[in-house]
Amino acid sequence: MARGASGDPTDWVTRAADDAIRHAQQRYGEDLGDHVITCASGASPSGPIHLGNLREFITPHFVAEEIRRRGIAARHLHSWDDFDRFRKVPAGVDPSWSEHIGRPLSAVPDPWECHESWAEHFKAPLRAALAEMGVEMEEVSQTEHYRAGVYTEQVLHAIRHRDVIEEVLAKHRTKKAEPVVETEQEAEALADSVAEEDDEPVGGGDLARFPYKPYCRQCGRDTVEITAYDDETTELSYTCSSCGFTGVTTVATEHDGKLVWKVDWPMRWAFEGVDFEPGGLDHSTPGSSYTVGKELVKRVFDFRAPSYVAYAFVGFAGMQKMSSSRGGVPTAADALQVLEAPILRWLYVRRQPKQAFTIDFGAEVVRLYDEWDALGRKAADPERRDAQVLAFERASATSSAGTLPTPAVVVPFRLLSSVADVTAGSAELISRIVGDVGHEHGSVAELEPRLTRAMTWVSEFVPAEDRTTVRESPDTDRLAALDEDEELWLRQLLDRLPDHLELEPTTTLIYGVPKLARGLGLDDAPTDEVKQDQKKFFRLLYHLLVDADRGPRLPTLFLALGAPKVHELLTPR
Repeated sequence: MARGASGDPTDWVTRAADDAIRHAQQRYGEDLGDHVITCASGASPSGPIHLGNLREFITPHFVAEEIRRRGIAARHLHSWDDFDRFRKVPAGVDPSWSEHIGRPLSAVPDPWECHESWAEHFKAPLRAALAEMGVEMEEVSQTEHYRAGVYTEQVLHAIRHRDVIEEVLAKHRTKKAEPVVETEQEAEALADSVAEEDDEPVGGGDLARFPYKPYCRQCGRDTVEITAYDDETTELSYTCSSCGFTGVTTVATEHDGKLVWKVDWPMRWAFEGVDFEPGGLDHSTPGSSYTVGKELVKRVFDFRAPSYVAYAFVGFAGMQKMSSSRGGVPTAADALQVLEAPILRWLYVRRQPKQAFTIDFGAEVVRLYDEWDALGRKAADPERRDAQVLAFERASATSSAGTLPTPAVVVPFRLLSSVADVTAGSAELISRIVGDVGHEHGSVAELEPRLTRAMTWVSEFVPAEDRTTVRESPDTDRLAALDEDEELWLRQLLDRLPDHLELEPTTTLIYGVPKLARGLGLDDAPTDEVKQDQKKFFRLLYHLLVDADRGPRLPTLFLALGAPKVHELLTPR
């Protein structure tokens, strides 16, 4: 890929990389030398990390990739906010899990008993999906960092500057604006945000807005009210409203809690030296996390806020089944059941982060594959490079993984899915038919990973009423009621239909039968009368073969069924 900017104003990746580099140069100087630019992300593993959350991960990934392509060292640092509190018991989970509300996500048991904690249960599938997508990142567990005392000096520094923190928070509290939401999905996503929840009082009097909150030593919940703090000894006293425990923790030596979110985020920017980080709608409005953090990081932690990109909502549609998600919220793993990894990456990189969009798992998937394949052909021509091709290249490969898996033999998704729909058969059967249609290949493996995705899409995402169901036996009533033209069409078709079907001659025959009936040759141009006859003939064939007015392309359907089955269903008794 070419170094530096593409020159296209829609290329957000280049602009974001430029900003990140400038941020680093303000710290280290024009020559970055061995310094590593940090592109950060963060997420709370409180539930399925859906396709909206995926923007948090994939945005810094693309920016870090662009920086590396320029020969500059960069890392994608991801912070797992697994030290956040467990907020609510979702649908489908035993209500008894309510006893864990208020405890760190890393301390809540996995109700499905397949991981060591609630947090790990939702981290694991996302990690696997990101690996498949070529997204590599350096992971940090906030539980581990806080528990190990990694942030102790920063915590004490924040507490010493709590008056400044409260001054900033109070000022921005009056400027708080609600993000604009346009869909029910977007409203639900924002309702699950933790961005604003910890701006509630944690104590009384001068301690009401204390920037640090411990977890109760006895019950492990954060349902505590701070009653006293000694700046000299760093002893913090509290009372737990859940279990009634009254305790004291020494912040300098005991690591029982964490900074409240709006202080925690800018603290991490300074601690990790973050040069770029994106954020969603819930972090980007006036008075919200980023605007507050931007001032806090400068006044309290003596650091300049990272360059920032706000990203919009990602919706989803066309879901009939979601095998791995709970509550019907699609994850990257769900999307990868039907979309090749480069295509899923492309959906995000081709749009500016501030642009909202919807991923449709219905019929739109077919059009999406067609668009991707057309773009691939365009990208193969060096004379046609533009922003679209640049997005294709960024989606197709990474600096570490190289080119991501794509089929050795590219067969249109609409053809694979049509054959899978008609046959409901094995991959080997689909492979044979696809070969007969003209896509020669040596093995099923050469059609992967697209073949499996086409089969999955048909079986899991296409509604039953839209599936193609081949008749098990002839429609004897309809065959007995054929008019003179219909009888002639079927007789001419069956008389000329060979035992072994190939795509081109089968197509010529199906379209040519009405021509023959009007005294024309198979290769003659159709007249207006022939075109009308073709429509009637095609409807007849669909009805007799699949009991519908339409279906997959008839030549493909014929090849999928095979000549013996076609004869069986079209021969009058």
